[in-house]
Amino acid sequence: MARERTRYIVRFIRSARPSPVLMGLLVTSVISCAGSVFDIEKSLKVSEVTTGWFDTGIVQGNLNRLVPTLAFQLENITDTEISSVQVLAVFRRSGEHEEWGSAFARVIGAEGLPSGVMSQPIVLRSDLGYTGEQPRLDMFENRLFVDVNVELSLKYRGEQWVKITDFLIERQLLTE
Repeated sequence: MARERTRYIVRFIRSARPSPVLMGLLVTSVISCAGSVFDIEKSLKVSEVTTGWFDTGIVQGNLNRLVPTLAFQLENITDTEISSVQVLAVFRRSGEHEEWGSAFARVIGAEGLPSGVMSQPIVLRSDLGYTGEQPRLDMFENRLFVDVNVELSLKYRGEQWVKITDFLIERQLLTE
């Protein structure tokens, strides 16, 4: 949008041949508008957070499978509508630096999220998890079970990913 505005102003300047003073003012205003950066950390608040382990059902014949899950909502805490936001959840086993799974979603589209409004619930699940023969709740007590942390990042339009927060996945069974 800023690029379109800049192109329009440049075309206007070329066709109108304004005075050097007016041209200086136009260039200054274009630079100041194009240089503004959207602060996603101060614009969206992570609310209604739930973490746990989602039961994906029986796999490989008779094994239970649990995957770490993060559910939350985003709240627009600015006085303007926000559009085009994506989220990325990176799951890591506690004490490890390598990614253990991830999930991605486009959560606010072109329709936007109005000021003061919360998004629909967002649920992100890792593509990796634990499988075992024991009952689901007993899997949390297995000596090989390692807790998982999730790092949540947001991206506004084409800007860079911004880490917002992280959570420890609670040892609780989620059914939804």
